[in-house]
Amino acid sequence: MRYELVLFDNDGVLVDSEPISNSLLAGYLTELGHPTSYEESLRDYMGSAMHRVHELVLERTGQRLPADFDATFHARVFAAFERELEAVAGVRDVLKQLVDDGVPYCVASSGSHERIRVGHRKTGLDGWFRDENVFSAEDVGKGKPAPDLFLHAAARMGVPPERCVVVEDSRLGVEAALAAGMDVYGFTAMTPADRLQGARGFFTKMAELPGLLR
Repeated sequence: MRYELVLFDNDGVLVDSEPISNSLLAGYLTELGHPTSYEESLRDYMGSAMHRVHELVLERTGQRLPADFDATFHARVFAAFERELEAVAGVRDVLKQLVDDGVPYCVASSGSHERIRVGHRKTGLDGWFRDENVFSAEDVGKGKPAPDLFLHAAARMGVPPERCVVVEDSRLGVEAALAAGMDVYGFTAMTPADRLQGARGFFTKMAELPGLLR
């Protein structure tokens, strides 16, 4: 395998959380007087850190979201995760292949550490990820599309950016990977390839990924 580190996005790539969280986000924003459809939530917020939600609402309406917005939203999301969340089909086989090939990997997510861990515990992926290979936008203070998170993860894992590959399913994530000087492959299970422009290649099923990485 030509890469020395594989960086996985979390939501939508490792765990099938995007339909859950974006349905809840659209509903909560609408409840607060900011009408948002599920499709609009995917378009505007998929792959981003929570600060982007606050920034876009303020920019568009001149109104700030409530101080407890994040806490309330995450409580709803975590409760839904406990009921519904599953790992993305085939992702365990991909992780096992990386281990067998001796290729290091990590997760680099716009979500909080708590969100990552809640999802991994529910889906059983916690056995594949230790604290030292879990990275969050919380660690750098700026989410995707800024490259900071990917650069931080690569530095902590001891691999130069040009030897890294990112696995992403969001436009913001692809932009962040490219800005970090890394190759990126786009997972198109939810996001059309034309919204992931700049990716080196695309795949719709996890079983296809190991072949791309080689």
